[in-house]
Amino acid sequence: MDIIKSIEHEQLKNKIPELKVGNTVRVHVRIKEGNKERIQVFEGIIIKVQGGGVNQSFTVRKISYGVGVEKTFLVHSPLVEKVELVRVGKARRARLFYLRDRLGKAAKTKEQVGARIENREITIKEDLVEEPAVEEAPVESAPEEAPAVETAEPTVQETVDTVKEEPVETVKEEPVKEEKAE
Repeated sequence: MDIIKSIEHEQLKNKIPELKVGNTVRVHVRIKEGNKERIQVFEGIIIKVQGGGVNQSFTVRKISYGVGVEKTFLVHSPLVEKVELVRVGKARRARLFYLRDRLGKAAKTKEQVGARIENREITIKEDLVEEPAVEEAPVESAPEEAPAVETAEPTVQETVDTVKEEPVETVKEEPVKEEKAE
């Protein structure tokens, strides 16, 4: 593997959120002020997703006190704690820059009907668990036995429904009177 690719691979997060343009997200960002550290939440609509690999970024826009604020976050940045999905928006284009000219409700995307709010994550790196090295003992002339295979029989539980019979009341029908048409 190339040296640059190996260094980039170390910097990648194991799982990243599935980011789509038009979705409303809540980004938890770690902020350092002096020697203190806190997490600040930035909630807005994703207007742009660009790049790939370690350089992948997304731009979130919100209106704060009547002023439009846009922030660009790196997906694999250690400062981005997590990204929560709030609303699934319906967008038919890759960049939603036209939202910059809109105010109020017009500055939002339509909500996708029937969409479930699931925080899906894309797995980039598999966590590889290293198996401990098995030390080979000196070979003896004893025959090797095959490992024992456990066969578990499925347990079957029977469920019995009991129905209680109750007497049914008979409904008396009243004779229907015919109306005379005049």
